[in-house]
Amino acid sequence: MHNASGAASAAPRAPKSLRSFSNAGLTYSARFWFAVTIAGQIAFGLYIVVFYGLSIVHGTLGDRARFVNHGYVAGDTLGNLTVALHLALGAIINLSGALQLVPGIRNRAPAFHRWNGRLFIGGSLIAATAGLYLIWVRGSVGDLAQHVASTLDALLIIAFAVLALRRAMQRNFGAHRRWALRLFMVVGGVWFFRIGFFLWVAINRGPVGFDPSTFTGPALTIATYAEYLVPLAILELYLRAQDRKNITLRLVAAGTVVAGTLVMIAGLLVVAAGAWAPAIAQAYENRTSIVEPLAATIRTSGVEAAVRQYQELKRDKPGTFDFGEKQLNALGYQLIGARKYDDAIRILALNVEGYPKSSNVYDSLGEAYMDAGDAAPAIANYRRSLALDPHNDNARKRLATLGAAPAP
Repeated sequence: MHNASGAASAAPRAPKSLRSFSNAGLTYSARFWFAVTIAGQIAFGLYIVVFYGLSIVHGTLGDRARFVNHGYVAGDTLGNLTVALHLALGAIINLSGALQLVPGIRNRAPAFHRWNGRLFIGGSLIAATAGLYLIWVRGSVGDLAQHVASTLDALLIIAFAVLALRRAMQRNFGAHRRWALRLFMVVGGVWFFRIGFFLWVAINRGPVGFDPSTFTGPALTIATYAEYLVPLAILELYLRAQDRKNITLRLVAAGTVVAGTLVMIAGLLVVAAGAWAPAIAQAYENRTSIVEPLAATIRTSGVEAAVRQYQELKRDKPGTFDFGEKQLNALGYQLIGARKYDDAIRILALNVEGYPKSSNVYDSLGEAYMDAGDAAPAIANYRRSLALDPHNDNARKRLATLGAAPAP
């Protein structure tokens, strides 16, 4: 009687197979995330090294950095050096941080792990400080809401770096590893942002929730916070699952990590194909971008002089300058951002002349006309863009904004 009542009152224990499954799920989901993250971080670090390193070798760093918002400004030595330092440290700490996560290195080469850890923590502190300078002194991409989000990320980097170092000095290695993992997550914010941003654009087949000419909008504000808060939240869920050994919590944590890793894989494939690989190919391009000479001519002599210069250089020096479609498109968007709509329209129309079968050039010209308040040619160009690429949802949405049907 006593035994029966005692058995009835005892809490049922989960089957051993389920406990083993939850434990294995947590372990292997972390390894899955780790392998994908290491590969992605190394790819991103190599992209920075190859793209900007070859640009230095070819003497085209100014041209390449020009595509980074406020990246290269003629005459601003301190600001340009800060940008260069920030980019260099980005490559270093991505590769260094990835190596810190490898258990085999930590266990078999403890001396290297310690020195590499100092490099990772020191580089993170300097990069965060440089980032704050670029945001609030030099000026950076985005609006105030994005600047606040990036500032919080930089402050978390500094705080976590100090805490990780302090716990290591106290020889509290368990706490040190946790703060180092948190540091890795917030340092990887830029990497996570690129993955999420390119995946978002790919899913929506164009910019949705933000203005690509100013790089502002609610989607980007949310992404700037999410780039480090979401990875931190998933990490905390994983750490709690490790500590509490609750089967349900472990299964939820493992599933969350696997789902997040699958999203990372999709984003990495998109950003590698859409940004990193083309950028590396561009770095091997030893021709000079045509944008800066044309921009200088527009400032001094006007847009028609720049058009003549473009035509003459394209005829006389085709091997010296890069006359690719993206060049005039980039210049056009610079002029749109400066609200020089007539000049932007002229440059983007020149791009249409050179690449009449490209949907993108018509889309860009349509945007210039729309921003200038000239609806009729904006509609015509968006319709032409959509005719060349029926999957161009951006053109379709712009036409709806203008109150026009996709086809006349």
